[in-house]
Amino acid sequence: METTAAPTRPVPLHPGLPFLGNTIAFVRDPLSILHTLQRKQERIVHLRIGGRHQYLVFQPEDSKHILQENNRNYGRSPAFEVLKIFLGNGLLTSDGDFWRRQRRLAQPAFHRQKLAALADAMVAETADWLDTLNPSDIRQPINVSQAFMDVTMRIVCKTLFGSDTNGKLDGLSHALDSLNYLANSRMLSPIRFPMSWPTPHNQRSKRAQRQVDEFIYGLIDQRRQQHEDKDDLLGMLLSAEDEETGERMSDQQLRDECVTLFSAGHETTAVSMAWTTYLLTQNPDILARLQVESETILGDARTPPADAFRRLTYTMQVVQESLRLYPPAWIMSRRAREDDHIGPYTIPAGDTALVCPYLLHRDPVNWPDPERFDPDRFAPGGPKDQLHSYAYLPFGGGPRLCIGNQFALMEMQILLALFVRKFSVSGPPNQRIVPKPLITLRPNQPIKAILSKP
Repeated sequence: METTAAPTRPVPLHPGLPFLGNTIAFVRDPLSILHTLQRKQERIVHLRIGGRHQYLVFQPEDSKHILQENNRNYGRSPAFEVLKIFLGNGLLTSDGDFWRRQRRLAQPAFHRQKLAALADAMVAETADWLDTLNPSDIRQPINVSQAFMDVTMRIVCKTLFGSDTNGKLDGLSHALDSLNYLANSRMLSPIRFPMSWPTPHNQRSKRAQRQVDEFIYGLIDQRRQQHEDKDDLLGMLLSAEDEETGERMSDQQLRDECVTLFSAGHETTAVSMAWTTYLLTQNPDILARLQVESETILGDARTPPADAFRRLTYTMQVVQESLRLYPPAWIMSRRAREDDHIGPYTIPAGDTALVCPYLLHRDPVNWPDPERFDPDRFAPGGPKDQLHSYAYLPFGGGPRLCIGNQFALMEMQILLALFVRKFSVSGPPNQRIVPKPLITLRPNQPIKAILSKP
């Protein structure tokens, strides 16, 4: 790939309004604009959004260049400043040497053998949750978007904090949902008042943050006083030491990482599971294959052994294909520290490069009939194995690949297998769901499904 050649022509500019550029159209319907741009088959396009120059790439090799090969030239974009208000300076929002140190400290907690120890907790929490999902009227649809929010909250609390959250989930769940909503609305708002101003939005944000902080700082303080080693994620983070300096995380750093893990591990997995359920209501043949695999491998034990789930290959294919169609991190932005070249084009220093998994996953060159839900794309030795490694980016790529990607995949596999083993799902009449691209790729309304016995 040519990355150092001198630029010979300007990046094609997508036409927009005077002064406003593409801002209004992008805020109104970003996915429609993205599809339009993809059909033009340019290598890179210049957009003007929110008063900033942004450069969207379309090819896997250029995405790899930005996220991996030349990643040190790209820092967090201004969009992350909004998230930093709500999440603090955790792995998602931090940058530079501080981020590298935090990543080094947190990485051991997410090694495969560590995650395997958390699988039993995931299975037990899922089994308890399924016991609550016996609808009194099987003809009435249930809100699966909310149901999966509930169970992923239970799972992230158990795996992150162990048993220390018993009886405290409702208040914490409400506070986190409020922060998520407020972050989305601030991200999309063309006018952002300083957080010090006593606007209703800011006051709600501060109340929710105060509630989350009291909960998490309380747990950190409790753990430090107990002097016990626990093998939940908080215990692993508390004991993590920098190999170079021997330092451990401060309470502030622990708080920021816990809030980041909480938000990412709770909301994104729940949204992905709701999308997966929606796809299954439209594809009963795929649901039937899932149920056969789950029943054959897991049997009828209420809480199957965790190692059994690793044999659910088709279940994992369904998860991967769902993440292809509806990647939670639908677009990623990076600010160039110095001028960078993509073929004959320049991304100027200070401007933003955009990598869009939503488009990469729908490129018909790499994904024939891209709107079709087909888990066999991910069969061992199948079409996915023949593609460029950056044609599929549900968790990002390069050094900033989501640290919790294996945690999320394991959780979704367990949730899906146990869910379809107990229930068949069908969609209510006239349910029309379309993506709503906020910070994550949410449905435009809660997804509902009618549950019945398989």
